[in-house]
Amino acid sequence: MKLVRSLTVEQPISAIELLAKALPELSKGRLKDAMAKGAVLLHTKPKKRLRRAQTALQPGQKLEIHYDDDLLQRQCDSAVLLHDMQGYSVWFKPAAMLSQGNEWGDHLALLRAVELHFEHKRQVFLLHRLDREASGLVLFAHSKKMAAAFSKMIAEQTIDKYYRIAVKGQLATELQQQAKITLPLDGKACETQFSDVSYHADLNQSKLRVKLISGRKHQIRRHFAALEHPIMGDPMYGSDNKDSKGLALQAVGISFTCPQSKQRQNITLPANLQHVSV
Repeated sequence: MKLVRSLTVEQPISAIELLAKALPELSKGRLKDAMAKGAVLLHTKPKKRLRRAQTALQPGQKLEIHYDDDLLQRQCDSAVLLHDMQGYSVWFKPAAMLSQGNEWGDHLALLRAVELHFEHKRQVFLLHRLDREASGLVLFAHSKKMAAAFSKMIAEQTIDKYYRIAVKGQLATELQQQAKITLPLDGKACETQFSDVSYHADLNQSKLRVKLISGRKHQIRRHFAALEHPIMGDPMYGSDNKDSKGLALQAVGISFTCPQSKQRQNITLPANLQHVSV
């Protein structure tokens, strides 16, 4: 079952009673589960997720629910805390986990997992994102000051991010010598650099290391698909590149000057979590 409803409170009532009256096709148990998983939004500025079933609502307030049985029942591997520097932390996001939630919920979102891990005792700011299908390193800040410092570095492109990917086919010698793709995306300049190219004839795949210079949406995936070397397992871009192991794209390294210690930090994804090997 999948549905979207917007509700306006007409008289004082609890959130669960309002939802139960408006959606008799769903049990209170299902509604409470949807609330806990972030699928109910209260219209404030900005909107916020309403999780507590017994929240008292007043006339004029508005709720919306985005309910999808399939999404609410989905599961994925757990996120892993790799480095905790107090002011910021580095996490492993598994494939099938969103970087942050959407209107359909946030129970499979890294941002929510980090909030729960720290039991809301720290502020949590997501500094960059990975596609749902991708896995790898993601950076969080735990204060407004630290978030501002990292955001400045991101804007100035002083944070280096590295990926491992596997693409279909063998890259031409000329392309390997260029070692970068500068095809504009969405009318904007962007650049993807790559190195350590190895071709595996038995699979007809090339594996390479990528450094992302700019950060357009799906940049790596779109760049290689445009050159007819789509990433293996990509469900959106390319053809004849299906792979039962999923998207062969992992964020495996991140390097930056620590805002706290002023020392260079070079963080690498542990080998046991890497699935796009050389």
